Amino acid sequence: MFALISVIVFAGILLYGNNLQEFLRAMVTLQWEWVALGVAVAALDWVGGGLRLWVLLRHVHPTKLKHCIMSAGLNYWATLLTPSQAGGGPVGIYTLKRYGTPIPEGMIATFMSWVATLVFFMVAGPTAVALGAGGSLAEHGVLGQAISLNDLFRLALGGFIGVGVIVLLLIMFPGTARRLAQSFAGWLEDRGSEKLAAWVAQARDGIDRAHEAMVASFRGRGWIALLWAVLLTTLALANKLLAGYIVLRALNISAPFVDVVLLQTLLMFLLYFAPTPGSAGLAEVLSAAVMSIYVPRELTPSYVLLWRVFVGYLTVAVGSYVAWRWLMSAAEELVENRGEH
Repeated sequence: MFALISVIVFAGILLYGNNLQEFLRAMVTLQWEWVALGVAVAALDWVGGGLRLWVLLRHVHPTKLKHCIMSAGLNYWATLLTPSQAGGGPVGIYTLKRYGTPIPEGMIATFMSWVATLVFFMVAGPTAVALGAGGSLAEHGVLGQAISLNDLFRLALGGFIGVGVIVLLLIMFPGTARRLAQSFAGWLEDRGSEKLAAWVAQARDGIDRAHEAMVASFRGRGWIALLWAVLLTTLALANKLLAGYIVLRALNISAPFVDVVLLQTLLMFLLYFAPTPGSAGLAEVLSAAVMSIYVPRELTPSYVLLWRVFVGYLTVAVGSYVAWRWLMSAAEELVENRGEH
């Protein structure tokens, strides 16, 4: 679905550009040093996210950096292939489990990575606005001139900060969450079968371990780990924030660096809960619309294609290769086990 929707929408954007010759010329005359930089920065979805996860996880469970890099990369891979980014967290936790990290600790570390993202935007967004970043965006409006792009950015940032405040208030009371989870487990245990009761008994232990990991994340060195995670979020999100500017330079288009980063941030906010796999369709259209103030109509297909390669297609390709190898390995083990019996 991700591939099909992307192809269909890109075909529509190609028709919108209405200049196939210019599209082909732009792709042939790319500034290849910027394309190479785009590929390198795309790897930060894995490496930057892995570093952040490693800093958070090692505080509650010993782990290896390469395992966290794989978890972060496959987390983003699953994010791109599931609606509303729903599959990313579970796949990231499963990957850690595959490499020996228990699910409770992996779950909390993955959750804290998301918290670090919230804190990063809660601090960086208002700071950028206070320093006057995005002033030129106020000159460009949507819905005529009723709302400027700068207004839209501030509105989206406000919503993101609101979510962050609510989440931070909730995690300040981990004991309440633990009691609720244990109560629900007890309710299942009283009304279920013996098999379900055995599963609930295991779940109770997991709830306690997750509670301990959450408490540890907000005590002593846990605060230092969170601070490092917030700083490393600049690496974890570098590709999503810089891809737009890199593509512009690859197409030999000049634009204010800070304003383009703010537009990419706005795009992240707008697509955060998109209902299609990997925001397919919406991402292409919104990216073209948001960046239209810098990208000429005839170059829009070239911009959208390159941008999608850097922010999505490369990770989809690498992640799919890894997942395919895991599936083939599991299939071979299954065949071997059947042969033994």
